[in-house]
Amino acid sequence: MADTAFQTQYRQEFIAGFEQRESLLRKTVTTEAVIKGNSAVFLVADSGGAEATTRGVNGLIPARADNLTQLTATLAEWHDLARKTNFNVFASQGDQRRIMQMTTMAVINRKIDSDIIAQLETGTNDTGAAQTMSLDLAMYAKVILGNNNVPADGNLFGVISPAAEAYLMQTREFASADYVSRKPFDGAGGILTMFQWAGVCWIVHPGLTGKGTNAEKCFMYHKSSVGHALDKDQISAPVGYDDEQDYSWARCTGFFGSKVLQNSGIVVINHDGSAYAAQ
Repeated sequence: MADTAFQTQYRQEFIAGFEQRESLLRKTVTTEAVIKGNSAVFLVADSGGAEATTRGVNGLIPARADNLTQLTATLAEWHDLARKTNFNVFASQGDQRRIMQMTTMAVINRKIDSDIIAQLETGTNDTGAAQTMSLDLAMYAKVILGNNNVPADGNLFGVISPAAEAYLMQTREFASADYVSRKPFDGAGGILTMFQWAGVCWIVHPGLTGKGTNAEKCFMYHKSSVGHALDKDQISAPVGYDDEQDYSWARCTGFFGSKVLQNSGIVVINHDGSAYAAQ
């Protein structure tokens, strides 16, 4: 006869799995809160590169028109719906209703970022053949923007892969306290996913195209280069229960769309991150 009766203890508080659960890019672009309609029109206005003129021989100052460009971001509806039978909710470990609500919101937030990334990828200015991140590559992208009259006004963003961040960590001009006030190797602030350096706000994003390969697509751009329209009034994350079929559900829905406003303000950084891929 056994003299032990071991018991298995299941922890009821669930542990969130590793995945991106919030939008990292929405604040880096020009946003519009749509109240009604399936599109949002952004107006880009400039002088069209006009130069100052002298008064004409007739004594009049030559007049000109401003360069006005209207660009439309078309909204689409995006949903994520999770469903579990009441028995599964009852018999499973953890708060299954809360898990459904958390994961559906994560799906929509990732879709917002992928929508913006898809627009950034249409940029025609790039750094040429893929290479590993370096001070020279970062400055190359910034010089391209400068040559295009893009201002370094605190609204420049660099979106890079984890591999590109790893190379920057090994760059003296980034890692040394002589160049930056926030030390990237200081663990007190937790995992570094956003930092200010060289007049650019850098964001480490896990969802870039080609991540972990020799064809990663990273970006440097100005906030006014991309427009993003999101109907805040229609963002919803309801949860419910169906009496007839005895199941619980959670749904997250958003109406949004993105559009490149100024191609000259976007640089695609072709990056080789293959050396840091899992073996």
